Amino acid sequence: MTAQIIGDKPNTYAFTKALGESALVTEGGCLPIVVVRPSIVVAAWKEPLPGWLDNLNGPTGSVAGVGKGVMRTFYCKKDMIIDLVPVDVSINLAIAAAWKMGSKPTKTILVYNSTSGSINPLRWGQLETLGMAAVRKYPMENVVRYPGGSYKESAILHKICQVTLHSLPAYLMDTMAYMMGKKPVMIRVVEKMHKAQKAIEYFATNEWKWSNDNVEKLNKELTEVDRRTFNFDLSDLNWPDFIAVYVKGTRQFVFKEDLSTLDEARKHTDKMFWVEKCLQIVLFIVFGKLFAWLFC
Repeated sequence: MTAQIIGDKPNTYAFTKALGESALVTEGGCLPIVVVRPSIVVAAWKEPLPGWLDNLNGPTGSVAGVGKGVMRTFYCKKDMIIDLVPVDVSINLAIAAAWKMGSKPTKTILVYNSTSGSINPLRWGQLETLGMAAVRKYPMENVVRYPGGSYKESAILHKICQVTLHSLPAYLMDTMAYMMGKKPVMIRVVEKMHKAQKAIEYFATNEWKWSNDNVEKLNKELTEVDRRTFNFDLSDLNWPDFIAVYVKGTRQFVFKEDLSTLDEARKHTDKMFWVEKCLQIVLFIVFGKLFAWLFC
């Protein structure tokens, strides 16, 4: 039934956004209406605090999954633009757009695309490199595995890696937890993660070009003071610095992990690195002996 209702829209979220705008067009009447369309909203750039966020929506779930050592594969097209926009930038734009409509009302619905792709693009491949560096610079507490893995451009390879790098280790860890009298949780975590990955796939394997003309025009109409106070110009955003702040913010504000624990977290992460390497050596020896027994 859902597929019949949403038609060509990728999910109910995109469908209800389009439905809302359609309602404004047909039912708005003579009301002064302005629409701000954020792309993929992530952590704050500057306000209220750099890196601030309070949920695991969108890419933040992947940041958390990689940071905790759970997520090892992700399906996307690395050369495509991932249109991220900090939450405070979209809020500043909404305030400025409301001022514009309030001071110079018009019956025409004004639309402002709060996006980064047309002025300061970031690609999925860049995010992979920057994100992995950031989660190792600001490691999270009690990682279950050393943060690693890679983005895949092959759907088949991604599925294979989901089974071998996500599901099988989850079943192994839950079996060990059950034998030790602890509550098994990893299988449920991985299933939720796979569901979230599936929801993102459409946006990670497609690309859109958004016009920023209205946003640039609005920015020029502001005074210098207002441009600083309600900044929504992303041309000066440094992506390497921001991704590092984003990861640190996920650690600090979502997982509530104090920055004073970074040194201890680094020690634990380093330990998990060597645990992983030792396990890989053991598996290599076991499979080598098995191969020799079968074919030699």
